[in-house]
Amino acid sequence: MDICLNGFPGLMTDELRSFLELNLPKVKEGKKPKFSLGTAEPKIGSHIFEDTKIPCQSNEFVLELLRGVRLHFDRFIKDLKPGDLEKAQLGLGHSYSRAKVKFNVNRVDNMVIQAIFLLDTLDKDINSFSMRVREWYSWHFPELVKIVNDNYLYAKVAKFIENKSELSEDKIPGLTEILGDEDKAKEIVEAAKASMGQDLSPIDLINVQQFAQRVMDLSEYRKKLYEYLVTKMNDIAPNLASLIGEVVGARLISHAGSLTNLAKCPSSTLQILGAEKALFRALKTRGNTPKYGLIFHSSFIGRASARNKGRMARYLANKCSIASRIDCFAESNTTVFGEKLREQVEERLEFYDKGIAPRKNIDVMKAAIESTQNNDTEMDLDKATTEPSAKKSKKKKSKVESAEDGEPMVEDKPTAATNGDASEEPKTEKKKKKEKRKLVEEEEEQVQAVENSIGMNGVNTEDGTAKKKKKKKSKDENGEGLAAASEGKKKKKKSRSEDDD
Repeated sequence: MDICLNGFPGLMTDELRSFLELNLPKVKEGKKPKFSLGTAEPKIGSHIFEDTKIPCQSNEFVLELLRGVRLHFDRFIKDLKPGDLEKAQLGLGHSYSRAKVKFNVNRVDNMVIQAIFLLDTLDKDINSFSMRVREWYSWHFPELVKIVNDNYLYAKVAKFIENKSELSEDKIPGLTEILGDEDKAKEIVEAAKASMGQDLSPIDLINVQQFAQRVMDLSEYRKKLYEYLVTKMNDIAPNLASLIGEVVGARLISHAGSLTNLAKCPSSTLQILGAEKALFRALKTRGNTPKYGLIFHSSFIGRASARNKGRMARYLANKCSIASRIDCFAESNTTVFGEKLREQVEERLEFYDKGIAPRKNIDVMKAAIESTQNNDTEMDLDKATTEPSAKKSKKKKSKVESAEDGEPMVEDKPTAATNGDASEEPKTEKKKKKEKRKLVEEEEEQVQAVENSIGMNGVNTEDGTAKKKKKKKSKDENGEGLAAASEGKKKKKKSRSEDDD
């Protein structure tokens, strides 16, 4: 009899074992079973045979049988209504996708992808809008463009000045507060007096001010978004962020599609991410392939000399792939590996410039692992110290609550309640008593060990001690008898001496 089994993973689960024990006859020891279990995977067959001693086989015949079972599944099960099988398949698909989608809310790389896209679009929009503000307000005050170069400050100054004809020396403190430079503020006031710009109507000025305010709001929102991106990158990919920077790391993640996709990429692919057009053009024309893609925005490649830029890009891509894999598959978030990898890149730069030999990768990784282990032990110690304090606070709270409810307060013991000498004295007495007990116990143990070593032919220590006591008693009695005899002899000698006299 052949029984086919399919659809289970390559491990023997408790559910599978119970199912097999319920539905298959028991295998007797020393006898050949009259059945065999067919499995689609040979690995699970070996697991089942090791655990339950049920003989399993996996071959083409079994696979053909399983195909027939799948095809005619609705005929084997009684009371199966039309549409039940489709519903079961749909439910299985939903549960599988739910299990796949389960993730940590704090480590969602999709948020980083959306944030970096929005940051790039905001940069473009703010740039174009600020250029529009410059062109619009330059009709009224063209000299301001040459004095104030920054877009955000230009919009702020344009909103503050409003009409150049009303600008006077009274507004110099306000301008210095915005610009941070009193000389520039005085220069603006002087330029407004001899300006060649046209006069604008109040309505036009209001529109210019509103638009300048919108540009300022957008630039402020851009700053907040950048801070949000930095925090998210430190949560999701701390090592990659500490190695190459938050913005470049986020761009790499967004271009790859996700952090897992980036971790799966080899370092050669990561090196030219973002330069796909140039790569395929070079392959078509049989020219030189690009050396770097998005990685070029890193400060390391900018610092390297023109001759060593390709080498530096290759080395940096290698370290980025290591950092992304650590961030993707590590359970705890640490920046230790990213910092160590950054140190390695710095050492490689020095090696190219000055010829100083860098450390080996094995030594650096060992140091990083040791530091992470030390951090983990420190965290455990902190938790251990905080737990008793939390328990004490809970006890205090319970006491306070009982007092509030009207229950009588139990007086604390003098050892724990009071501070100072009163609390220290009982503690020292207790310690002394404990030390005395320990000493007595140690002496008793030593005595027992000596007696055990002295005891011959299995004689109990108790008997030995009893004999010793008896010997001591007999010795004492003998001593008393000897003393009495000596006294009698002395008396006799005295009497003899008297008679002689």
